[in-house]
Amino acid sequence: MTHTAPSPGAEPLEYAAFTADPAGGNPAGVVLDATGLDDDRQLAVAARLGHSETAFLTADPDRPRAHAVRYFSPLAEVSFCGHATIAAAVALAERHGPGEFHFTTQAGPVPVTVTGDAATGYRATLTSVPATVADAEPQDVAEALTALRWRPEELDPRLPPRIAHAGARHLVLAAATRARLADLDYDFDALAALMRRLDLTTLQLVWEQDATTYHVRDPFPVGGIVEDPATGAAAAAFGAYLRELRGLTTARLTLHQGEDLGRPGVLTVDLTEGDSRVRVTGRAVRM
Repeated sequence: MTHTAPSPGAEPLEYAAFTADPAGGNPAGVVLDATGLDDDRQLAVAARLGHSETAFLTADPDRPRAHAVRYFSPLAEVSFCGHATIAAAVALAERHGPGEFHFTTQAGPVPVTVTGDAATGYRATLTSVPATVADAEPQDVAEALTALRWRPEELDPRLPPRIAHAGARHLVLAAATRARLADLDYDFDALAALMRRLDLTTLQLVWEQDATTYHVRDPFPVGGIVEDPATGAAAAAFGAYLRELRGLTTARLTLHQGEDLGRPGVLTVDLTEGDSRVRVTGRAVRM
């Protein structure tokens, strides 16, 4: 019996996203050619790598620089992942040159533009699907606070709880102080159960440094991960949240994430007047 050798692109790559330092940002797996990998094998690869997500790409034979993309955490498939999208686009740019790539995800089409070169490094900008924001039910917020071991008075009243979606659903909760955000010690099983019930990918926990600068953290127990070090999907959702809450039109936001985990990263969020989509930009580097 003969066996077909796997494509070189089937070998998992590892990148750190939203950083230029391999020791910073959020590690992601990238499989550039997932042809022939069924769901179980993709999940097994993601579990073996152990990163919060791994992106699996399948090239579109009819469209240059276009790929179908699926994302798996160590426990389950997720509809969209920002940091693995940034990592995958940079991996493609290293092989095919910068420019625009077209990703088709379960959440919808996500174009990604990569700039830079091998000498200076690459920077990728993803454009989310159209974003939405909805009220969070008070009893769900109370349950989340109990699981987080936060008191209601530790929330920032200027940034009320909401559920935001820009490819995946996130519950946005704002801490009144940086110290409250830094002290994250939650009930893993209780929070995971709530998130499964509400179909949440992460909680987007934020602290406002100023009107355009935020520190964020993202518990991800539904993916088998205590905390995501840098979360592009949640950053896009948070951009939509602020746009609706404060009536923003064109704006640029800077999100700092991963500092409390020793993996600092920076996410740039851009809002454009008349466009319900959100753009998220960051660096990525091979680990």
